[in-house]
Formats: sequence, structure tokens, C-alpha cells
Amino acid sequence: MEKKTNYSILGCLYSNQVYFFIFVGSFIIICCCSYEINAVSTESFTLSSFTYGRTVLKPYDWRYIRVDLPTWFSSMTISLESDVDLDKSRFRRADKGSLPMICAREGSPPLPDTHNTSFTGLVWDPISNLSLAIEGLQFSEKCYPMQKNILIKLTNEQISPGVWYFGLFNGIGSTRTQSKMINRGSGYSFSGNVSIEGCLSPSISGQFCNETVDHLSCVVQNSTQGIVTSCRNDGERSCIHQNESKLYSLDLLGVTEEITISATNVIFNQTQLSKGANNDSNIILMCYARHGSISSPSTHDYSGNINNAPLVIRSPKVGRWYITVTSLNTSKEITGSLDVCYSLEWKLLQCPINKAGLNCTWERYTLQTIMRKNPSVPFESYYLPDSDKVSSNSPNFPLEPLLSNSSLGQNQSQHFGWTYFLVDIPSGASGGSIHIRLNSDKKINHEIYASYGGLPLEDKWDYFYANSTSNSNGSMFFKLYDSDEKTISFYIVYVRGGTWSFGVKHLTSAGNALKSQGQTTMSISIERCPRRCSSHGTCQNIVEMSGLSLYSYCWCDRTHGGFDCSVEIVSHQGHIWQSVSLIASNAAFVFPAYWALRQKAFAEWVIYTSSGISSGLYHACDVGTWCALSFRVLQFMDFWLSFMAVVSTFVYLADIDEGSKRTIHTVVAILTALMAENGPTRSSNIVLVIAIGAAGLLVGFLIEFFRHYRRFSFSAELLLNMLHRWQTIKEWFHNLIKTIVKRFRWFFVVAGFAALAMAAISWNLESTESYWFWHSMWHVSIYISSFFFIVSKVNGASNGEAPNANYELTRQDSLSRVQDRPENGRVS
Repeated sequence: MEKKTNYSILGCLYSNQVYFFIFVGSFIIICCCSYEINAVSTESFTLSSFTYGRTVLKPYDWRYIRVDLPTWFSSMTISLESDVDLDKSRFRRADKGSLPMICAREGSPPLPDTHNTSFTGLVWDPISNLSLAIEGLQFSEKCYPMQKNILIKLTNEQISPGVWYFGLFNGIGSTRTQSKMINRGSGYSFSGNVSIEGCLSPSISGQFCNETVDHLSCVVQNSTQGIVTSCRNDGERSCIHQNESKLYSLDLLGVTEEITISATNVIFNQTQLSKGANNDSNIILMCYARHGSISSPSTHDYSGNINNAPLVIRSPKVGRWYITVTSLNTSKEITGSLDVCYSLEWKLLQCPINKAGLNCTWERYTLQTIMRKNPSVPFESYYLPDSDKVSSNSPNFPLEPLLSNSSLGQNQSQHFGWTYFLVDIPSGASGGSIHIRLNSDKKINHEIYASYGGLPLEDKWDYFYANSTSNSNGSMFFKLYDSDEKTISFYIVYVRGGTWSFGVKHLTSAGNALKSQGQTTMSISIERCPRRCSSHGTCQNIVEMSGLSLYSYCWCDRTHGGFDCSVEIVSHQGHIWQSVSLIASNAAFVFPAYWALRQKAFAEWVIYTSSGISSGLYHACDVGTWCALSFRVLQFMDFWLSFMAVVSTFVYLADIDEGSKRTIHTVVAILTALMAENGPTRSSNIVLVIAIGAAGLLVGFLIEFFRHYRRFSFSAELLLNMLHRWQTIKEWFHNLIKTIVKRFRWFFVVAGFAALAMAAISWNLESTESYWFWHSMWHVSIYISSFFFIVSKVNGASNGEAPNANYELTRQDSLSRVQDRPENGRVS
């Protein structure tokens, strides 16, 4: 007989033989033989593991991580470490808009700020001791506050295989996509690892790959109602013990109208049977059905006692279905253990390719993809019916010729039918949005229902629009635009890749008296950004962190925000006030520039004047009024000249020659240019600028000191006379203090420091919302501070210093000559 070999974590299995293996003298493993081909291992292995290095999220920044889960995965573990330091008590008091958080969604990127009710998805309970452990269900489309340590472990009993996206946000809300003049706030960094475990064989599943899955074999049969596919568990009868269960799976590859699950040839055996217990009506054979994940009594999509009646699932989703069958004994007449044997049968009703409905009388159209020829856009397309009934060269196609004629019933209230349109969304388009639009010359009486993976019904859909008051506008990923009696327009944001079905519920020809006679056009298209960012922003495309997919988002202008730039953050009048404030406040440069020109300090005059003009031009471009040069050049000039103006004020206070001043200005220009080029908006720059200015002032004072005391020397006699030396130092120090006191007008020095402190406070208080006000205060304060400082300096001719020695000798010589001059021709 031919030997059959299977594999196990213990070793090799051989048919009709028992082998003993000794492993390094530690233990003996007995491998038992078997003829069963499905005797497979319960071992799992690592399918993939991704490590993400340290990533910094600035205020209102975000990142997406994509995870692909195959059908044979067993568990997924995500481990994240961050420097977020907020405890649970501070979370509830914190501003939700600036709260770091992590969100998850199946199929496409999460978008927590698409609707004002987004914070209802914020979950607080799992937070404990600065860590976050997520192992429960209902993880999809939920958001959790970010923690220092996060561990997410989900199994195939909790989530479905496919594509999952995890989003890390540092603040959400309408201002997240607003282009900001300045972006200050607390950021955080994170790093992590994503690991996926899988089972060795498709016939086993479960978190630990310890559950056997029976796959059903199917036979296709034609009937008057359509194509009926019958599936059985290999024609064998399955037996389960009381309170035990058996797991089955079936892959649904195409759109199906209905699934019927029934149990036939049900018999039971028991160890003890009370007298009169001769029926099985009290034996419950529960069936739990679930799409994508393993079903159980606690988690399932559908359930029923298939011992009494079949379990019917209408319009099931495409993909893998799991069925769990378990037996329950509710009879008091039956005691002891109970074994139930049965034959499980599935029946799948599928209509022909162009029909739908239980009777296969409704119309169904598969739309073909027409790509838009735009090389700058990654993926945009529109869809047209592949039918001879209509012909259109535009994205819009007439709807009336495609509608179904059959209705649900004979009553006037039932004179309506369904027409379905199937659209295939490629996985690469999951970062875009699908746009559905209906236009009519009369009132639209149609209702639109959308469903992913299956045909929508009136009581089973993902999104719908019936009228202006009854729709899915409260949903996180459904956005309604410009809809009235004659127009329906809505977007499904970040649509999932796969098969989408759009059902139009409408009146039929049987109810012609009720049917509108208007002409209606319909369009279905994929757009990268909803509504082209409402003409208030630009559509940006970026790759998520794993590099596997592309997503798009709107980057709005200064006055708008929201995921589609439709939220007005700053009104038109407010924008005018902000613009005038930011531009006109630079006029304060006139004060220091005027005084510098009056003192003939031409270098300082040029710096103050250039700084004020460049700052005004930069902010005129920043608020969207007018850009004289590119934004980057104007920003560099603004910050660089502002830094130079601050430092030049300090250098001006030192009484040094022009050559030394030019040297200091050159060094300062290099340092401040580097600061303006690399991170000009950092809060630490104000401290660095003041430090550089103070250093320049100190260097100026040292140059001045060595210039005045360069002839001073310590003689040998002075060194020997300690008392005389200390007296000389004391006298020198006294003269230094006297000179400093006479050098400045101290009232203006104090006023200058007060204005400088106000400028520092204004810089520190700048935020996204109040930037325009505090930055305007910064302009006024820093220029007024410079004005007070340069006014405080007293010129050498008027500060009481001794006149020049050469001048004094010349004066004395002139007086002596006058005295020696002869009077009336005589020598005195």
C-alpha cells in the first residue's frame, strides 16, 4: 500500500505505523498513524512583520498604516510606542480637536473629522495606566486616544481578512486641513511593529489554528428562477456532541440573491431516553452565520434553528462565509449525553448576469470603467452601462431606458421595482471618493441605495438617499451636496476597493399614473477629492507609510478647512481685518528707521526699512492678497531681516568703529540666514536671536574696552605693590560703571526691555486661531523695542566724556601764541 505523508509540529505521520522518536534524551514523542488526508498541523507561522521607525507628528499632522490580511491569517498584532504623556483624567478635560488619537477602518483610510458627530466614535474605556490594550470587538471605525504604549491584538474570530488602515492623528477637526500661517503646538513621535500570524492549511482556522473547517462542495443546477447552486458537506453526515459545535466555510464569488441553509436527515442518539421521548422537536440545531470572520453564539450576522426551518440570508455579501452549527437540548425527557447527526445543505440562488431579484425579473447592469486622461491625477474615472439601450459619450447617461418594468406586487402601493448598477472599484482607488449624481427636469421620485459586496435592499444597505430628510448624511463617510427636488448629489468618502452595488428604487410602468414623466440622467464617477476641494484648496496625493497605496486629501486655503474645504473658518470680513492687521502693523518700522537715519546710522536704517517692507510683502502673500515673489523667498526674507533687525539693535549700542561693526554684521548675517532657512517658525528662535544680539553687544563692549585701555600696563612696581594694584582696579571699575551709567538714557532702556518682553510674550502666545493678532503685536512690539533701545544711547559728545587729548594740546598752544603776540607793535 502506498505510504501517505503529512506534516505536524511534532514530526512526521506515517500510515499504518507507529514510530518512537527520542529527542536529545529529554522526551519521547509518539507519532500516531492515520489514513485521513485532512490530518493537518495546528501550528501557525508568521506571515509578515513590518517595523516602522521613529516618526514625528507635528500639530494637526497625520499618518496612515496599511495592513493586508490574507484569508488564512490567524491573528494580527500592532505594537506602538510614543512619547505621548497624558493620563486618563487629563484626556477628558483636553481639547478634543488637539487630542492625539489612533483610528481604524476596514477597506480604506479612516477620516474622523468628516462630520461634526465624529467624536461619538471616541472610545475611552480601554485606557489604563498610560497604556492602551485593544482586544475587543467593534474596533472598526472607532478612535482611541493615543497612549505611551499601545498593543492591538485582533484575531480572525474578531475581524475579517482584507485591507485594514490605521490612522494616527495629532489633532482633528476642520482646521486639520487648513493651510496655516504658523503651526505651533505639541507634537509627538511614535514607532511600532505590525506582525501577522497565519495558519499552515486552509482547512484550519481560529486564533491558535486549532479549529477544523469543513469546506462545502457545490453543484450548479438551472431552474426557472435562475441558477441554483447546491452545496453539501461532501455527502457525509456530520455528528456533534451536545453543546459542541462544527465549523463550515463557503466562498461566495459572485453576486447572489439568496442563501438558504438547512439541515436534513437529522437523527440523534442519547445514552438515556425517558419514556415517551420519541421526537426531536426539543433538539435545537442552532446555525450561526457570519461574513468574513468565524461565527460563534456571541458574534454572528445571522442565526436560526435549522432543525425547524431553514436559515435564509437575502442578498449576501461576496466573500467567505463561516457557518457554526451547535446542538442544544431543551427537553426534560432526554438525559445524559446527546449526539446529533445531520446533513448540512446550502442553496445559492443566482440570477443571470443581467437580472436581479428573487424572481430574476429586475434589471442589473455592470458598468464599464472609462478612465479620465489626466496624467497629474493618479486615478479618476467614470462609469457607463454596458448596454445597447443607451449610448453616451459623456459621464452622464439617461436613466429611464434602463429602469425595470416589473414590480413587487399588484397593489398600487407596490408598483415599484429595483434597478441595480454594479461598479468595480480597484484597490488603488480606495484613497478617493465615489460621486453619485442624478439630475432631472422634474421632481425626482427615485431612491438610491448603496451596498458593498452585495445588492442593496430597502432594509439592508450601507448608504442611502430617499429625500432631503431621510438619508445617510449623519454617517461618517457619506457627504450630501446640492440636493433638492430635481437634483441628488452625494459622495462616499474614501470608498473601499471591491464591488459596489447601487440600487435605484423607482415606480414601474404598472404605476404609470404615479410615475414622473421627466427625463433623468445619472452619473457615477471616482474623484480623488470631493467636489474638487470646493474651489478653496488643492487636492494632494501622498503614499501611506507602508508604501502600498495612495490616498488623496484636500489642502485648503487660509480661510477654509474640513476634509473637502467646505467649512468657512474665517469670514470674509474677518479675513480683511486679519490681512490689514498683519500688513499694516509692519509700519512700526518707521520709528527705529527714522531715528537711525537721524543719527546717520545708515546700515541700521537699511536693515529696519528692508525688514518692515519685506515683512509686509510676506504677509500680503501669506493671507492671499498679492505675492510679489515666491512664498518661500518672501518667508526667508521676512524672518532673516527680522532677526537681523533685532541683532543690529544690540550691536548699535556699542560705541565701536565702522570696521568692527561691519565684521559683526557679517557674522550675524550668516547665522541668522541659517536660522531663517532651517525652521524659521520655531519658538526657540526668539531666544537664539536675543542671545546672538547679546553676544554681539558683549563683543562690541570688549572692542571698545581694549581700544580705550590698550596703553594700560602693569609695571613691576605695581605688581609688587598689592595695595596700589587693588586701588587701581577699584578706581577702574568705578569709572567703568560711571561710563555705562552716562552712556544710556535708562528710562528708554527699561521701556525697551518692556517692549522686548511684550514681543516675546506675543511670540509665545501665537497659535493657529490667534496668530493674526499676536503676530501683529509682535511686529509693533519688536520695532518699538528697537526704537527705545537706539534712542537710549547717548552720543560721545554729549555724555560728559573728556575731550580728545590732541584737541586739548592744540587749544593750549593757540592760546599761548595769542598771548605772545605784540601789542601795538611792541613786544610785551
